[in-house]
Formats: sequence, structure tokens, C-alpha cells
Amino acid sequence: MKKVFSAFLAIMICVVSFNATSQNSKALEKQLKKEYKIKIKEYNKEGWKVFGSSRTLEVLLLKHYEARDKDGVLEIFATTVSTSQNIGSDKLEMIASTKYAKQAGMKVKGRIVEDMGSNITTEEVEEFEHFYEAYEASIEKEIRGELKLSYALYKQKTIAGKDGYEFRAFYLVDEEAATKARIRAFQNAARESEIAQKYAEKVSDFIQEGFTVNE
Repeated sequence: MKKVFSAFLAIMICVVSFNATSQNSKALEKQLKKEYKIKIKEYNKEGWKVFGSSRTLEVLLLKHYEARDKDGVLEIFATTVSTSQNIGSDKLEMIASTKYAKQAGMKVKGRIVEDMGSNITTEEVEEFEHFYEAYEASIEKEIRGELKLSYALYKQKTIAGKDGYEFRAFYLVDEEAATKARIRAFQNAARESEIAQKYAEKVSDFIQEGFTVNE
């Protein structure tokens, strides 16, 4: 009798869990549709146009949400202004890679200060500052090859009295590929840093920790 009751209880738990998951999925789908409609309305109202693609804004945004919401995918936003469309589009990728590099450097610095701050000397703290700079410069180059442009927009904008453009772009990067890029950047920077070599194992662990890219 106990076995029958246990089996029945297990079935009921599965049913309740399935219903809860189904309800959550429906609620999320509803919110995503709402977010999509609001974003399209906002872009159209502000005069944004698709840049560098023959696809419609509606399709690009749908595909962006689909790719962005997969596990292990990071979104990086970049914006700039320019009187030249070509220069503006080139600057977007540089801005996105620089943003990622700076936040990756801040992440590692924060972990080193938090976990190792009381164990390293004043001289080592100064040496680490040089390492952070080298690491950021290296990761900026390494991550650029991993960034995938999801969609880009532009609209006309007056710049210092001249006709110009404002640009927005959303990039996606796979966290696994980004981690490998960070490791390569660390290896490059560590070659010129005795302090990084001294604490290589610990710093390497910090390097491999994931993080969210803030705007």
C-alpha cells in the first residue's frame, strides 16, 4: 500500500511540476511578445532603420530574441554617431569589443582584490595594475573575432551642424567561445607579467568565471 501511495505521490508531483512549468512558459512567451511589440513600436516611432541587412526589422528582432535567449549567449550593445555610415559601422564593433574587454578586466581586478588583496604586497598591487591594462588590450583583440552582429540600426542625426547618423548595434557572443578568448588574452598578457605568472593558477580561475555585460 505504501508503494502504491508513493508512486501516486510521485506522479502527482510530476503533474504539478509540469503544469507549473507550462504556465511559466506561457507567461514568458506572453511577455516576450509584449516586449517585441513595444520594441518595434519604439524603433519605428524614433525613426530607426535597418543597417547592413536586407531583412526587415521585424524578422531581425525575432531572430535576435531567439538567439539571445539561448543558454550561454551574451548580448553586447554598442552605439555611436558619425557623419559617415562606413566609419560609424566600423566604430560599433570596436566599441562592443572595448566594452567587453573593460568589464572583463574589472571582473578579474575585483576578484583579485576581494580574494587576494590581503595577501599581496603594495608592489604587487602596482604590478597587477600593469597586468590589467595588458589583459584588457589583449582581450579586446581576442573577443572581436568571436562577436556576431545580430542586428544594427541607424537614423539621421545632426552632428556639429552637419548631416550625420546615429547607430545602434546588438552583438551576441557564445560564452564558451568568450571564455577561450579570455584565456588566450590572459596567456598573452601573462607573458610580460611576472606577477600574473606567480599567481597564474588563481588568476586563471578568475579569468574563466563568466559575467554579464552591462550597458
